Amino acid sequence: MISVLIVEDDLSLQRLYEMMLKTFGFNVLAKASNGKDAIDVFISLDIKPDVILMDHRMPVKNGIDTTIEILKCNSHSKIIFVSADKSIKKEALSIGASRFIEKPFSVTKLHEEINKVVQNP
Repeated sequence: MISVLIVEDDLSLQRLYEMMLKTFGFNVLAKASNGKDAIDVFISLDIKPDVILMDHRMPVKNGIDTTIEILKCNSHSKIIFVSADKSIKKEALSIGASRFIEKPFSVTKLHEEINKVVQNP
């Protein structure tokens, strides 16, 4: 079963992602509402998630800085950036994000991208 960490400050989107992921048969290991919490949660997890869904614009620490710190902890982490801010796509991919999905997106797109990331180490 594919495990996911959701990093999203909009709680309604957080819940929506969780419902979609569970519908796909994925396991939501944890959720975080800002970058600092995401790093703390990631470090505390004994078993790391297969995929991290990462928002960009969040309080305390943005998605770029959070991605950099998570990848310092575990360079094998698969991070899918999910943001309406397409101007940061190039930067997100250049620092090590596996994929970039522009909001809004379809349920099918999310499912496909997670499967691609997990199947292509």
